[in-house]
Amino acid sequence: MPTFETLPHFTTDLQHLTPAQRRRFHHVVLDSFVPDLRTGLFRPGLRVKGLRVAPGVYELTWAQNGRATWQYGQEKTRGSRHIVWRRIGTHAILTGP
Repeated sequence: MPTFETLPHFTTDLQHLTPAQRRRFHHVVLDSFVPDLRTGLFRPGLRVKGLRVAPGVYELTWAQNGRATWQYGQEKTRGSRHIVWRRIGTHAILTGP
């Protein structure tokens, strides 16, 4: 199981999501994102792609207008990926830091 941390902006963004949006995000992360991290190949429906304006930062589509940005962090548990969640919300989060 990968480890993760959240940046302060992500935590603030997460609080602004509706309960249904939070459930959807958690569902997608646990049922799709985490298994795909293990294989190293992300399924097309997740639409994981790198951001051109921020090398090393990726965008994950978790709903039609739901996005989260993340990056790989320093491994905390040997052999497990570490994810740093940066932002979450609508497509509008891609215009901020």
